[in-house]
Amino acid sequence: MAEELSGLNEEALVRRAANGDAEAFGELYVRHLDEIYRFVFYKVGNEKRAEDLTEQVFLKAWEAIGDYESRGYPLSSWLYRIAHNAVVDHYRTRKDESPLDPIAFSLADESLGPEETLMKKREVSRLLEALAELSEEKQQLIFLRFVEGLSHARVARILDKSEGACRVMQHRALASLSEILGRG
Repeated sequence: MAEELSGLNEEALVRRAANGDAEAFGELYVRHLDEIYRFVFYKVGNEKRAEDLTEQVFLKAWEAIGDYESRGYPLSSWLYRIAHNAVVDHYRTRKDESPLDPIAFSLADESLGPEETLMKKREVSRLLEALAELSEEKQQLIFLRFVEGLSHARVARILDKSEGACRVMQHRALASLSEILGRG
């Protein structure tokens, strides 16, 4: 059965999941788990919290899969929006935590010596501080475009904006980052 499901396209799996097929939803879960977990982990910087929030994202998705409409976009766009809302809710209840944490970036590069590793950590910390000065929406756009490597069209769908508006926002976000980093 699992092999049969792995051969189905996403649309067919969504239809089956919407009709209560838990195995079809399980296949969707397997296909999207890593990207949603990375997104959440980047936002919370803590493995345990990221795992819990990712679990909540997929639970909410399972509960609402019957209401999902693709409108020409992949399921991951919908999942990213659920994940974004889960992270926002998480920080709404934990005002004292920062959504950007240098631990969210893996700096393990065994080819670097201790001095290079320290310099890399400083650069990442400086970049994260600069990112923290941007709006949440611009941070999310930067992550989706440059960490996840999503297209402008997919990012626009996730942020519920036009593709042109996302391109302009990206340009402004990068200009702001350049200015912030330039004054440091």
